[in-house]
Amino acid sequence: MPRYRTPSGIDEEQLWDQFRSGDEVAFARLYKEYVQVLYHYCAHFTADRALIKDCIHDLFVELWKHRQTIGQTTSVRFYLMASIKRKLVRHLNAEMKFSSQDDVENDREWLPGCAPSYESTLISFEEDDHVNSCVAKAIEKLPRRQREAVYLRYYQNMSNEEISSLMQINIQSVYNLIFGALTNLKKYISPEKVVL
Repeated sequence: MPRYRTPSGIDEEQLWDQFRSGDEVAFARLYKEYVQVLYHYCAHFTADRALIKDCIHDLFVELWKHRQTIGQTTSVRFYLMASIKRKLVRHLNAEMKFSSQDDVENDREWLPGCAPSYESTLISFEEDDHVNSCVAKAIEKLPRRQREAVYLRYYQNMSNEEISSLMQINIQSVYNLIFGALTNLKKYISPEKVVL
């Protein structure tokens, strides 16, 4: 089984084990490697930047506090993303109970125009800025769950099994979300809209 690497190419398991043994440099490196990944992922659930930053801060404080009792993991990225999602959703649910707003799963929760900036790069490897802009606008129109599945699959290169576990849905639902997202993107991105 291949070992996972951080965004900058460091062996995840090795870094994780160093952190668990109390290495402050490894802990700082772990934070630096994943803070942006976690921030962008959380942006799929809320546009509240302060809340996202607080949740990420709290997560890393808890990690350091419990470092000696935290177990090994084969995918640090998956562990951190699952942890931050649980923490953020708990906060959002508490806020919504307090303010009597709609359920956290409501697709209308996403605010138009607040899409994470990385979305403009989904299909941009050899495309020009105009195409990127069209793609980003199209992704903003996707329902939140489809956007989340697309992000995990194409930005985080997660397997369908990992997405299934993280989103707490079955494999068929993962396929359906991604297929639905791609189908919608085809509708939103017509050749006329892309041509300069």
